[in-house]
Amino acid sequence: MSATTPATPSRLERLGIPPTLTFGYLGLLLFMTGVGVDSNFITPHLVEALGSPEATVATIITSYSLAVLVGSYLSGALADLVGPKRVMALGLLIWVVFQVLFLLALASGDFWLTAITYTLRGFGYPIFAFGFLVWVNVATTPERNGTAVGWFYVAFTGGLPTLGSLFAIGAIPTFGGEFAGETGAMWVALVPVVLGGLVALLGIRDTRGTTRIAPAGDSVAKVMTAGIVLTFTNTKVLMGFLVRLINTAPQYGMFILLPAVIADERGWGQSKWLTMTVLVYATNILVNAVFGAVGDKIGWQRTVKWYGVFASALGLLAWWYVPQLVPAGSEWGFWLSTAAGCVFGCFLAGFVPMGAIMPALVPDRKGAAMAMYTTAAGGAAFLGAAVVALGLALGFTGAGIVWMFVALYGAAFIMVSRLTVDQPGITSPARTTPATDPAVDPAR
Repeated sequence: MSATTPATPSRLERLGIPPTLTFGYLGLLLFMTGVGVDSNFITPHLVEALGSPEATVATIITSYSLAVLVGSYLSGALADLVGPKRVMALGLLIWVVFQVLFLLALASGDFWLTAITYTLRGFGYPIFAFGFLVWVNVATTPERNGTAVGWFYVAFTGGLPTLGSLFAIGAIPTFGGEFAGETGAMWVALVPVVLGGLVALLGIRDTRGTTRIAPAGDSVAKVMTAGIVLTFTNTKVLMGFLVRLINTAPQYGMFILLPAVIADERGWGQSKWLTMTVLVYATNILVNAVFGAVGDKIGWQRTVKWYGVFASALGLLAWWYVPQLVPAGSEWGFWLSTAAGCVFGCFLAGFVPMGAIMPALVPDRKGAAMAMYTTAAGGAAFLGAAVVALGLALGFTGAGIVWMFVALYGAAFIMVSRLTVDQPGITSPARTTPATDPAVDPAR
């Protein structure tokens, strides 16, 4: 082959996966599988272990979600400061240490020690996972950025909650079933987390994630606060942050609302609920990369607006109302309800291009923009739990809380209409360039 002949793209490159990051995607999938093991039974497990009412346990879950939010910001800011690889190592260490301490505290029945260790564990997974997402963004060309981010979410949601729930289905009966089985499943969850962390940290070959991303002259304080400053001085970054925050909040809200509805009220049991979760998010996995590629072809903003926001709202309503309309305990009713959930899981992937939109809003401040994107991604868990807690405090039924989430999607639809960016190969009549639009001027 002559020096002027372009190299033939590898199969991974044709799929949109940067070859040097392949082991990062695999490691993330394994890591998030371990993280997702307790995602669908942690609330009733804590209620039984601590003897506390569900409202009190919801406060612990909300505190955990707040830690996820803070950890999500730190993942982007620290990656800007010291490089994504060191950040991922820190996230792995935090999760493993506090998972062990949480399980020991839970066995002791000490409420406050359990609450504190579980909350601190919440810093671990976003620091690891979103540190890798920053690495994906700095190692990928703009033309394939949406697809590469799509594959990130294939791995992320492939583990949490999909393979994590499947892992739990097998592990719970292996360790005796019910409460004891859930405890055993949480202990053995350490295995895929540690394995995934090592696969990623030892296997990634891209050197752009091993060093500082921020300009050399920026102080530590400037780097660590750049995302916050950018959000309060740039209206489009603020709107992008809010859209991503709303994106998966209903997903986490349904993790709280639906287990008791599907397993108890509708009479299908815990195993059926876990099966439903696996199938709903397996659907999401299958189309995450697809919607990333769709965004690269027809436009990131269009994809988020119509597939992500509008269609997800319809899917969410279907997932809530179909189980209420079919006969309780019926086999065909369960599968129809699962199909409705799969519609939500499918179109939730329409939000994937937000991971490409955020850094494109401020091309010379990608690290700071990604810090806010990752904050919103982690903050979605906090928002989801907070909406449920607020709805319950106000006396709303489950249906009322679902409509609260639909209202949030309505707000996101309005905001995403303004998130036009310069995207290679895509023309938008509403787009304005950074030089003429003060909302995207980094100096504003």
